Amino acid sequence: MKKKNNFVAIILARGGSRGIKNKNLVKVNKKPLLHWSLQSCKNSKKLHSYWVSSDSKKILNFALKNKAKAILRPKKFSTGKATSESAWVHAIKELEKKQIKFDYVVGIQPTSPIREKNAVDKAINLLLRKKYDTVFSAYESHIFVWKKKNNKILPNYNIFNRPMRQKIGKQYVENGSIYIFNKNKFLKIKNRLFGKIGLYIMKKYHSFEIDNLDDIRLIDNLKYFFNSK
Repeated sequence: MKKKNNFVAIILARGGSRGIKNKNLVKVNKKPLLHWSLQSCKNSKKLHSYWVSSDSKKILNFALKNKAKAILRPKKFSTGKATSESAWVHAIKELEKKQIKFDYVVGIQPTSPIREKNAVDKAINLLLRKKYDTVFSAYESHIFVWKKKNNKILPNYNIFNRPMRQKIGKQYVENGSIYIFNKNKFLKIKNRLFGKIGLYIMKKYHSFEIDNLDDIRLIDNLKYFFNSK
């Protein structure tokens, strides 16, 4: 009998934020920001369960009211300097203490609220179909990019033979919306990307990230795209 892979979503939603106070509960399109990532989990038919890891009791209570399960995160994994990896390791160990059996973690970033309705399941299906160790979401880009190196600025194209934008090689911008990774391998490496890596391509307008109040004002005018096809 073929082994069934179990997927568990872990949403990291700490209480503190450098840009916006209580960002994960700030209203975006008339709902708390966290609501949209919880809705993405509710829309999934592939998830075994979905959990919110936070140091904030307000956030955890909101999660529980919205059919998610809660993981109280220690302050040391909730500072501005703490990595997402450290919070995921803590959450995984807490789930293992509860004897929750799963093979893959689906990391849903609450600050990226706009997703296609079935984006989570599409990303999971991609991982299973291609037998990837990890999958991350990104959008396709054809742009002129410059970078600083040794006090010089260098382009990604020949400035003396400027190409048409469409002829620039495809680039993929990591948008932070979805990460999926093998749990056991992650615990050994403690990095979200490893092994055979796959790209789940999202549309650019599904790749909007909330960082400050201007982002919220702008995204409120994009409400058509929330959980859109």
